[in-house]
Amino acid sequence: MAGHVALSQVLMLSCAFAASAGLACAQPAPTPGPAADLSGTWTSRTMTPLERAASQPRLVLSRAEADALAGRSAAFRAADARPTDPNAPAPQGSGDPGGYNAFWVDPGDGYSVVKGEIRASGIVEPADGRIPYRDRAASTATQRRIGQEYVSGRGDYTDPEDLPLRERCLIGFGNTGGPGMLGSLYNNTYQFVQTPHHMVMVIEMVHDVRIIPIFDTATAARAAHRPTAITPWLGDSVGWWEGDTFVMETVNVHPAQASESSIPLTKDGRIVERFTRMGKAEIFYQFEVTDPNHYAAPWKAEYTLTVPKGGVYEYACHEGNYAMEGNYAMEGILGGARLAERQAAGVVAAK
Repeated sequence: MAGHVALSQVLMLSCAFAASAGLACAQPAPTPGPAADLSGTWTSRTMTPLERAASQPRLVLSRAEADALAGRSAAFRAADARPTDPNAPAPQGSGDPGGYNAFWVDPGDGYSVVKGEIRASGIVEPADGRIPYRDRAASTATQRRIGQEYVSGRGDYTDPEDLPLRERCLIGFGNTGGPGMLGSLYNNTYQFVQTPHHMVMVIEMVHDVRIIPIFDTATAARAAHRPTAITPWLGDSVGWWEGDTFVMETVNVHPAQASESSIPLTKDGRIVERFTRMGKAEIFYQFEVTDPNHYAAPWKAEYTLTVPKGGVYEYACHEGNYAMEGNYAMEGILGGARLAERQAAGVVAAK
């Protein structure tokens, strides 16, 4: 409790400073009912993907279907978690050289149960459970490039900023921090701290934090968005209450994050997230994405945040660390790319 009070005092001082500088700050908001207390520790662990596979036409799974899918996934993880043979030869060719095995990951061991239904996808609109891209290849070009470089180890790597944000430890991967907070390989835990004027969301993955000022109406909140030239990590978020549902709208996501995100956005994009407490152990979480440059129509997703077994743990990662995520090292990656360039130019003999 003492920690919450201290954080509230910091936020009040920050608001006072912003007001003195002529910036918008949260205004007194209506006090929501007791059911609207979102404070606590939550997790987004789930096997339910954002998009539904083409082989799964239905949104809702039966218990038997969900158990069968979970069983196959558990068998795969058990096989992948076997100890690595230290005497095995190095991988051959230019394919995937391998990474850390399933022992280290914790994406979830069951499908999301939302409103009593076992869901095959997070997306509920459109009905096919697919993101309605105008041009999927163009919108996901950066994501696919990063994935290919990760698997092959080959890329231009012209400078440190050419590496993905997750490998630079600047922001969590897998959209764990949002906007549009999705489950990922691991570290899917959040701590929500609620005050009368702010909602604070601490994300375990890469210790990201969202601090959302709360306003008395949606109109007042939207009027308080920062100038479009300001594009912070995780975007510019403002919030308000609609009864016992906390609503937050995010715009102006940093362009580097927006292009690498599982939910690509442009400067015209916005995401509206809604959080509704559904008892002691659940939050109904939904978000709607609108961006006419990427998507042919707005689309919606729904998940359930549940109570984890443990708390929020440290994610020890920082840019430039020798043993970065996936055992990368900035110096080695850039040095390898320069060596490949010299070899291609005939300056250095290729081995």
